[in-house]
Amino acid sequence: MARRGLFADQPLHVSRLPSFRAEHFPYSGPYPWLDQPDALDRIEDKLRRGDIAPDEAQQCRYWAANGYIILKNLIGSSVLDEVWAAYERAIRLGKVTLPPEPASDDDPYPGRFLNPHRKMGALCQILKHAGLLSWIHLLMEREPKPLQTIASHKGSQQGLHSDSIHMTTYPLGYLTAAWIAFEDIHPDSGPLVYYPGSHKLPYVFSKDVGITESDFKKNGYTSYRDKYEPFIRGLIAEHGLAPEYFHAQKGDVLIWHANLIHGGSPRRNMRLSRRSVVCHFFVKGSFVYHDLAAARSKQQYIGTCLLRDEKGKIGVFG
Repeated sequence: MARRGLFADQPLHVSRLPSFRAEHFPYSGPYPWLDQPDALDRIEDKLRRGDIAPDEAQQCRYWAANGYIILKNLIGSSVLDEVWAAYERAIRLGKVTLPPEPASDDDPYPGRFLNPHRKMGALCQILKHAGLLSWIHLLMEREPKPLQTIASHKGSQQGLHSDSIHMTTYPLGYLTAAWIAFEDIHPDSGPLVYYPGSHKLPYVFSKDVGITESDFKKNGYTSYRDKYEPFIRGLIAEHGLAPEYFHAQKGDVLIWHANLIHGGSPRRNMRLSRRSVVCHFFVKGSFVYHDLAAARSKQQYIGTCLLRDEKGKIGVFG
């Protein structure tokens, strides 16, 4: 029986798949509306009907062309300060344990933490932020659901990649990421780097670069760094893509497309922090898996927030 609840044009029998790898999934739509060849016409139709405002139409045009949008001062300083204070408190109390991950001898900052929203309810003020969810809903035309969060004190210096090899959706393209600046980001701190227009390139999966399931099980991310990352750098050179850097101010948010190539630029000054949280969202009715590990994404079932009200009562968002 096909999996219920999916909106894909072609039904999916999950139990019949050999494994959760991209080559085993049908190449089926519907594709996100802003990825369609007639995206600009659709935007103008929505604008004429009054379904979207002129500023929303402009951002949609920008997304269709470039694969990202920047929302200035979307999240207020008081919210950011409260969330970051809660994160630091969770670290002090031992609820969150950060790996050292020094990038050099003079690096004073700890490493990143995956899914801090499971440890601290305050972060759900970001995940359920009405403005953020509204923009993602507009870009996807579907209800966003939280998938993953990552908090960081410093620049990641992560290799260039598309999120779709790590968090793949069926149908393709229904993943977005929101990078939130918790402080003004200095150019020497290793800001987020991204390549406008790269979302229009073909999706690149493990099979495309020769990473087999046994490769990843045996060698883990060594095979990813040896095969996938050089391939992506080659694509950038082949297509003459130019980088841009997110020199954000506190409260600015960059939302990017599932296939936009991005990473962490080099940290020229190790003493500079780059406090940030990135949130990944899929959409209701899509199926999420991890192409590299050939595994189903557990986050789609447990990506929830525990929220306490002033009386201490717990509710669930997600």
